[in-house]
Amino acid sequence: MLPGRRRYEDSTFDFLMPLITLHSPLYLASSNLGKLREFREAASGRGIQVKPLPGIERLPPCIEDGRTFEENARKKALHYSAYVSGPVFADDSGISVDALGGAPGVSSARFSGPNATDDENNRKLLQELRRVETAAPGFRPASLAAALAERGIASALENQPYHPAAHYVCVIALAQRSRILCVTEGRADGVILDEPRGTGGFGYDPYFFYAPLGRTFAELKPEEKFAVSHRGKAFRKLLESLSQE
Repeated sequence: MLPGRRRYEDSTFDFLMPLITLHSPLYLASSNLGKLREFREAASGRGIQVKPLPGIERLPPCIEDGRTFEENARKKALHYSAYVSGPVFADDSGISVDALGGAPGVSSARFSGPNATDDENNRKLLQELRRVETAAPGFRPASLAAALAERGIASALENQPYHPAAHYVCVIALAQRSRILCVTEGRADGVILDEPRGTGGFGYDPYFFYAPLGRTFAELKPEEKFAVSHRGKAFRKLLESLSQE
């Protein structure tokens, strides 16, 4: 199965699709208002409603102990689908840096501790990159030049010092009545800068430089970011799956 391609769990999916698209809103298993706004705007153009899962703040939380983004997305979708009759979708996302062997990965939100802030996680990321550089000064597992060359992209950064390649990943799982219906994935490639740029976004966005637009994710307007981000790509694949049935 190619990365990001839709996956159906069983034959009941075809039967459920008309119910999902015509009669039921999609419930988001998250209390993040920023995510809700992005998902709502993307779905409205296809005639699909996205609503927050009712009372999610009062429900028992899902323990996200999966080893992959997909495992966590599935766990969350299954967990919260038990509390509502309609379809529920959940996403799990994070950033992977080549020079750190794919870290932070699924631990992106808690890279520097269980209750870490974005600033703390970003400091930890830069510290780990400096540690790798100090231990092996000549080590260049994936430079900006190599990342750009693979995609034929020119960038204002290409003549500047080395920046480690990284990518964001988002996996979205759709479930209904404790059954997984569909899983989609999105990815966005970039590099990590030494200094933050921009004030928008969240997480590692101020340090994540997206070469095709020549800006960090934190420098993009919300609609610009969602058009190219890992989360936007994964969600559009989900919407395409719904509209094609």
